[in-house]
Amino acid sequence: MAVKTPTITRDLVEQIVREAVAKRLGATPSKAAPGIGELVVHASARHVHLCQADLEALFGPGSELTPAKDLYQEGNYAAAETVTILGPRRRPLANVRVLGPLRKESQVELSFTDAIQLGIDAPVRISGDVKGTPGGVLIGPKGIVELRQGIIRAMVHVHMNPAEAAHYGVKQGETMKLRVSGPAPTVFEGVMVRIDPASRLNVHMDTDEANACALHAATGFELF
Repeated sequence: MAVKTPTITRDLVEQIVREAVAKRLGATPSKAAPGIGELVVHASARHVHLCQADLEALFGPGSELTPAKDLYQEGNYAAAETVTILGPRRRPLANVRVLGPLRKESQVELSFTDAIQLGIDAPVRISGDVKGTPGGVLIGPKGIVELRQGIIRAMVHVHMNPAEAAHYGVKQGETMKLRVSGPAPTVFEGVMVRIDPASRLNVHMDTDEANACALHAATGFELF
């Protein structure tokens, strides 16, 4: 009796490659349903988002961001430009990366440790929610910008597309939990859901949170 050979498809090849990489790294691959991306978790280092007016004030009239490295979410990138941030303690954070594309309002995202260095009581907010937040001073090669507000600690959040949101049974603005397995097993609560058709399934946390769960040595993730 002839043995039926399974059809070699792109999905099958990608699955084999993912499992091989996971085995090599000692990680447990996530079981993604058809059309659902694998869960990826990234540490988001301190960074700045700028509006056009502040970009020109810091880097000169007519300035544009220079894309240097594409980020995981399509259309987002780390720019070549960096700024220095100054707070009440006068202990500056230098070479803070600017991320693109430009936004309508400038914003700074820090870790708790960064905020302590600056002497700023930065609240935990979802990106873009800056009303009533502390400000600070941004220093560029061509000028200085004094932000009246916009310095936050970014809430742990998950990007996903509508199909993934339906798979998990969540809606925009709801919260989930993230279990990180490994040498420092941790469960993060209050992971904010952000849904966009162009998004890839991806959790962002700051560097303090990543260090707390030993993200660099994590062996698996579960979103629930």
